[in-house]
Amino acid sequence: MFYKENVVTHRITLHREIDKLKNKFMILGSMVEDRLQKTCLAMENKDPELLREIISTDWEIDELEIEVEEECLKILALHQPVASDLRLIVSIIKINNELERIADIGVNIAKRIEVICKETKLSVIIEYQEMFTKVLQMFKMSLDALVTENSDLARKIFLKDEEINQLRNLAYQYVIKELDAGPGHAECLVNFYLVARHLERIGDRLKNIAEEVIYLVEGTIVRGENN
Repeated sequence: MFYKENVVTHRITLHREIDKLKNKFMILGSMVEDRLQKTCLAMENKDPELLREIISTDWEIDELEIEVEEECLKILALHQPVASDLRLIVSIIKINNELERIADIGVNIAKRIEVICKETKLSVIIEYQEMFTKVLQMFKMSLDALVTENSDLARKIFLKDEEINQLRNLAYQYVIKELDAGPGHAECLVNFYLVARHLERIGDRLKNIAEEVIYLVEGTIVRGENN
């Protein structure tokens, strides 16, 4: 009887700790999503103050990412979870890292936009609203798939990633065309392409998150099947 009571108490404590971890992890996800939305707005409005805010507050996400990882390691060490609980912790550790990298890429985009905004004589620009919109859709889908443990929704992210890749290719073709026409704005044009490249990299990170969701739900590794 005593052993059974200990087991029950241990399970209750474990799930309480996992719930706390999930809450902190979702806060991190919301913070990263907020940064991406602000980056999109800053690109649209060429807002220097918003760009500086995105760059200067990156440490907040870094600190929370570390806290989430430490919580995961503590649960692993103290509770030794198995089966689905173990898969959840492993998935959160990996997705946690992907979210931090996405935030870093968002900072890189903000820096590229700062350079673009300094160029006042370039009359042609690339419209990134569609690409940002698709990335934000992918981000929301990835978190929704994780929260609801929906592997079918996760697989839809692979298709969205292909759409992002196609838009990146269009940006590349545009930049090459403008560089061939005249190299006078080379720095600005290269940064235009880097914005597209960074957005494509975010798509790749979100695809990685989708793969982790599938692993969490189905217990199968799918890396490479969608390439």
